[in-house]
Amino acid sequence: MEDVARLAGVSLVTVSRVLNTPDAVAAPTRQAVMEAVRRIGYVPNLTAGALAGSRSRIIAAVVPTIANSIFADTVQGLSDRLEGEGYTILLGQTGYDAGRERSLVTAMLGRRPDALMLVGAPLSAATGRLLAAAKIPIVQTWEMVRRPIDHVVGFSNAAAGRVVAEHFVARGYRHVRFVGGADARSKARLAGFDAALRAVGMTPLPAVTVPSPGTLGHGRDALCRVLDEGGPTDALFFSTDVLAIGALLECQRRGIAVPGRLAIAGLGDQDLAREMVPPLTTVRISGLEIGRLAADLLLDAIAGRRGGAQRIDLGVQLIERATT
Repeated sequence: MEDVARLAGVSLVTVSRVLNTPDAVAAPTRQAVMEAVRRIGYVPNLTAGALAGSRSRIIAAVVPTIANSIFADTVQGLSDRLEGEGYTILLGQTGYDAGRERSLVTAMLGRRPDALMLVGAPLSAATGRLLAAAKIPIVQTWEMVRRPIDHVVGFSNAAAGRVVAEHFVARGYRHVRFVGGADARSKARLAGFDAALRAVGMTPLPAVTVPSPGTLGHGRDALCRVLDEGGPTDALFFSTDVLAIGALLECQRRGIAVPGRLAIAGLGDQDLAREMVPPLTTVRISGLEIGRLAADLLLDAIAGRRGGAQRIDLGVQLIERATT
């Protein structure tokens, strides 16, 4: 910083202000300092800054996977909000594995982030205890967690399953099945789906379980299992759009009419769901909005602008398209 100050012809305090609160410095001075930074190749020592002050300017984000674009959208929404405030995101993927999640959270907390975003509830009690003991703002996303650590931004996964079941019933389908992973959010969608069917006197067909995170191939394989078993299945609810699109593509390869022979619905309303032929019926979930709202809650908590834990329920919306 002394080298930058000498080259720019300003004080050390001015360099610090340009790097930490640039809007508080006149444009010509700011430009001179940043030109000196560029010429020297100076990179601020954030670890030293965090030790000297009280903030690391890091927000940790723990997601199951970014292979699924809807979780990537959540990270994008978080990033859009935080980067403008001078924060850097430390991102990790759990792969739905409890041990991996605990190791990841431990490593992240060792970097002293100012706050943390987590998809859903911790996969183990040990990770939950780590997070509760961290004493930093935490926001859990993608589900309305029953016993949250701090803030929550999400929706009812059971309600998502319920609206699809009610849609199938209203459209006259009577032999319906669920396809999804063994993770908690998928199980909640199955529970809502089955409960809605039983409420009208229908008996749900056995669910088909696939690995998490689900891929196009898993959706294809699930469809093949259903077809190989035979039986009267006339509608399938896949717990994600990725799985549903994999099944829809397999139907097209086999010449199976959708929805004439088999109705298909997914969850997420991803871009590809709208572009498929026929376009996919789905439950609309905005990953971007979840990320943006999570960032707003964390920024407010860091700045002390809100008291108490906040819960934001975004609700669910069925988007009826040609596959049902």
